[in-house]
Amino acid sequence: MSDFLAALGLLFAIEGICLAAFPLAAKRGMAGILAMPDGVLRVTGMVSALIGVAIVWLVRG
Repeated sequence: MSDFLAALGLLFAIEGICLAAFPLAAKRGMAGILAMPDGVLRVTGMVSALIGVAIVWLVRG
C-alpha cells in the first residue's frame, strides 16, 4: 500500500510540475482530449494502463 501511495504522490508531483511549467500546453492538451471520441480515449487509457502495469511488473518482478 505504501508503494501505491508513493506512486500516487509522484504522479501528482509530476502533473503539478507540468501544469505549472507549461499551462498553455496543458490547456491545449486538455482541449484535444475533450475533442477525442470516447472509443479512442478508452483504448488509449487501456493501453496506458497495460504499459504501466508492465513497467511496474518489470521493475518489481
